[in-house]
Amino acid sequence: MSGTTTQARPGGRSARVRAAVHRAVHDLLAEESAEALTLPAVASRAGVHPTTLYRRWGSVADLLNDVASSRFSGDIVVPDTGSLREDLERWVTDVATDLADPDSLAIMRAAIGSGPDGGCTCTADRHAQLSAMLERERARGGDVPEVARVADALLGPLYYRAVFTEAPPEPGWAKDLVAALLR
Repeated sequence: MSGTTTQARPGGRSARVRAAVHRAVHDLLAEESAEALTLPAVASRAGVHPTTLYRRWGSVADLLNDVASSRFSGDIVVPDTGSLREDLERWVTDVATDLADPDSLAIMRAAIGSGPDGGCTCTADRHAQLSAMLERERARGGDVPEVARVADALLGPLYYRAVFTEAPPEPGWAKDLVAALLR
């Protein structure tokens, strides 16, 4: 065996288990409330032993955070139109559309309800996207607000409307948030 190296196989058993577990969480949330979600129920649906879930995730909250972070990372492309206003309008429209998707909404509500870290899981990638747009505008010489101010003005109302009301965060309404921010 000299001269050979062992490499991790991409897409091996671990990746298959994770995909099956994530699929099971999505399916169960489509059928039942988040409160009914248990690691044994997810394991049964995914076709794995519950010990696998306890070892890898430890709790329903940790599992939901993993599913949410997987779902919400990289799904929105950060626009680069050359204008901060246009970038934010395109971005906020994409986020509003994403938040109107029933599957996304179910995962987000479950993650937020799972504990104190759930909300962070659903917004961390969004903050990184905002930072990228603001830094790009700053590099062009533009005067830009801080990320926290933009998140409060755009993400706050979007997520509030998505999670706590029956009114979907429509794209036109979302663009109005950008106009109010950049007055």
